[in-house]
Amino acid sequence: MNKYLAELVGTFWLVLGGCGSAVLAAGFPELGIAFVGVSLAFGLTVLTMAFAIGHISGCHLNPAVSIGLWAGGRFDKAELVPYIIAQVIGGVVAGGVLYLIASGADGFSLSGGFASNGYGEHSPGGYSLTAALVCEIVLTAMFLFVIMGATDDRAPAGLAPIAIGLCLTLIHLISIPVTNTSVNPARSTGVAIYVGDWAVGQLWLFWLAPIVGAVIGAKLYKMIAKAN
Repeated sequence: MNKYLAELVGTFWLVLGGCGSAVLAAGFPELGIAFVGVSLAFGLTVLTMAFAIGHISGCHLNPAVSIGLWAGGRFDKAELVPYIIAQVIGGVVAGGVLYLIASGADGFSLSGGFASNGYGEHSPGGYSLTAALVCEIVLTAMFLFVIMGATDDRAPAGLAPIAIGLCLTLIHLISIPVTNTSVNPARSTGVAIYVGDWAVGQLWLFWLAPIVGAVIGAKLYKMIAKAN
């Protein structure tokens, strides 16, 4: 149970820290943290939790990461469902806490999206479904490629959390305008269920694309590493 609780707490921190920065801190004129700040917030949640719980659960915090690591031969299939359940619960609890905080401000409304992921009219930059699908697949593939490489036994010891956290920061810098950045079904679910409506209707893409991308990235790294 320690592993599952660690994943729940870690994913809670990722969604609260990352989505919380977008909902609470990004929009203030002149003082808001904007896209760069939100990108750093997501990267820092992974970086801090990797040091805190990496030795307990591996610090996946993401169903796509768990599935990708399984596809890459780094994770036991028997652990997949419990990990994914713990991650989604952590994300949903974080979304609830964030809602309680955010709704304490005058004029709060879920119509702003509540940091949900979307495409078409719900993409921050108005990007199409196809663009969102490609973006999420490719960036999740690269995320898994970096995770697999940084945690390889041949990689420099102790530096994996930094590489993985910075990779997630870069991913957000690229893709916030496209989809608000998911690469993580638990992160997407954790806020979408409070918005309902379009956010839940578009949630399928933010499960499908990250999982497909994760498998591609893990398989690619495994192929390259094996050939080395």
